[in-house]
This record gives sequence, structure tokens and C-alpha cells, in this order.
Amino acid sequence: MSEENKINEENGEVVELQEQEEIKTENEGIKISNDVVAVIAGVAVSEVPGVAGMAGGFAGGITEVLSGKKNLAKGIKVEATETDAKIDVNIIVEYGSRIPDVAFEIQNRVKKAVESMTGLKVQEVNVHVQGVNTDIVKEEKTENEEENRVEGQE
Repeated sequence: MSEENKINEENGEVVELQEQEEIKTENEGIKISNDVVAVIAGVAVSEVPGVAGMAGGFAGGITEVLSGKKNLAKGIKVEATETDAKIDVNIIVEYGSRIPDVAFEIQNRVKKAVESMTGLKVQEVNVHVQGVNTDIVKEEKTENEEENRVEGQE
């Protein structure tokens, strides 16, 4: 008999002992860049209704203008370790949107997207509202004024 087998003394049966296997994490040996996590979170945030845009710094805005490319990681800060991540999202909401609902939806979508794509455990998703986009209100006033002028001329 080998060392892997053990005889049960009561029954005289041979019972095989299974070797313990090491539990390996899903992304062992793979380091995912914080920028990658930020882009994933940025795409998830951009799909949430009520988000007018991301609030980034001055340097991010200049880079976006000069390169002509949309920076999907704009306004997102990621602190990731090998197993988990903490994400801060800076947004501008659309006027008339209910901010707690928008923030809750952002937290859910970002957590789901990052965890499913990277295997990292998302510990926190902090939503910081940096402003409210009131361009919609200005557009509505302009349209109403134009309609009033047209009706007054007839």
C-alpha cells in the first residue's frame, strides 16, 4: 500500500486520501493597471441616465482637446491592490435628475462591470457630484422664446 491510502481498521477497507490542492485566485500573477479599471468604470458611468459628464481636472481637459480623443478615465480615481479596488467617481449630473438615484445606479453598474471584467473585489465606489449641467434649462427657455415669437408674428 502507498502512503496515499489509509486502511480503516474497523472495516478493513482501503480509503484513498485526497491531496489538498492549492486554491488559486482567478487572476494570479496578473496585475491589472489602475488605468484599465478606470476606463471600465468610465464606460459604466457613461451609460447611466442622468450623468451629463465626468468632472476631470484642467490637465485632463487640455489633453482631451489636443488629442481629439475622449478620455474614458476622466474624473475617475482608482486605488487597486492585487485582490480589491476602491474607486472614486467625479460626475456632473443633468438638471432635473434625482442625485441619490443617479449615484446609486453608478455604484451598482461600476461594481458589477469592474468585478465581472477584472475579478477584483470592489470595496468602495464613492460618487462625488461636482456640478449640475443647466444647459438643458437654457435650451428649453430658448425654444420657448422662439415659439412665443413665432406665435406672436402670426
